[in-house]
Amino acid sequence: MLIIDNLIIAGVRFVLDKVVAAVDTEMNDETVLRERLLDGQMRVELGEMTQKDYDVLEEDIFARIREIKERQRGGESAVISPKDKKVTGIEASFEGDEH
Repeated sequence: MLIIDNLIIAGVRFVLDKVVAAVDTEMNDETVLRERLLDGQMRVELGEMTQKDYDVLEEDIFARIREIKERQRGGESAVISPKDKKVTGIEASFEGDEH
């Protein structure tokens, strides 16, 4: 049973590490933000969004892009190194036959 528990915990840890890596990538990738900006422009042209709503979206996106640029230039770093990441607990339950 101990081997199965270790495999489950290792699997969960692997998945959580992948989620953390994806979040780090998302936080530092301008491409997604630029796509959202283009999507907003398209929605304004199609009449699905007002210009006022687009202006708010644009202001938010440009602020985020500026934050990313500052981090890349060595400003305040919001990126956490893998050594600083730590899984502090996992909740698991097993329901089934004990054989």
